[in-house]
Amino acid sequence: MVFLIVVMGLLIGSFLNVCIHRIPKGETVIYNPSHCNSCNSKLGILDLIPVISYIFLKGKCRYCGKGIKIDYPMVELLTAVVFLTTYLHIGFNALLIKYLILFSVLIVITFIDLEHQIIPNRLTFFILIWGILWQIFYQELFWYQAAGGAILGGGLLLLAAIVSRGGMGGGDIKLMFAAGFILGIPATALALFLSFLIGSIIGLTLILLRIKSRKDPIPFGPFLSLGIFIAVLWGHEIIKIYLDMMF
Repeated sequence: MVFLIVVMGLLIGSFLNVCIHRIPKGETVIYNPSHCNSCNSKLGILDLIPVISYIFLKGKCRYCGKGIKIDYPMVELLTAVVFLTTYLHIGFNALLIKYLILFSVLIVITFIDLEHQIIPNRLTFFILIWGILWQIFYQELFWYQAAGGAILGGGLLLLAAIVSRGGMGGGDIKLMFAAGFILGIPATALALFLSFLIGSIIGLTLILLRIKSRKDPIPFGPFLSLGIFIAVLWGHEIIKIYLDMMF
């Protein structure tokens, strides 16, 4: 089963690459066949084997010789790791489907935000619709918990945007509103805390290393995605440890 989960993660990761590079351009991710972004040549099966094709082709297009971004195998490997970690923690049950789809969308959001500093509305809308459908057909949370998580996630980031006068983007606000509906109140609070903590540490490190200046924008979507991922898989344990320490 572990092998199948890893293979599925690699294959899904290949599709996520298509989403990452086409969605910001407004292109379809379903109908058009995969092609080289440099010479536009149609890619064959041997060009599309996750990770292996990149290694076999030495990171270059077989048709024009232009370099292929390292992002492609990175996304495929990351997706496989996320799928395997989620499966080992949750097990093979209905919730696995719920969170594999959520994490897949978050991977797309992460790489789009890193490259373009935007979080497309269609992705956050998909997360919200996915959460609503899950609540209808396989209710994991009480409705007030889901609504509370959405209000908490979106509301706190909206407040942060107001206080910082635009320091927080609208895409981040909408992402946490949608994700909060899936997470519920405690997990949303933890995800936000972890996002700000990790973002502060990495942001300060980049400034100290002079990779970024204080005025340079740093995409917050990747930190939100990581915070959500940790809160989903280890949130109960983290909250329990915190409460044990406090009380």
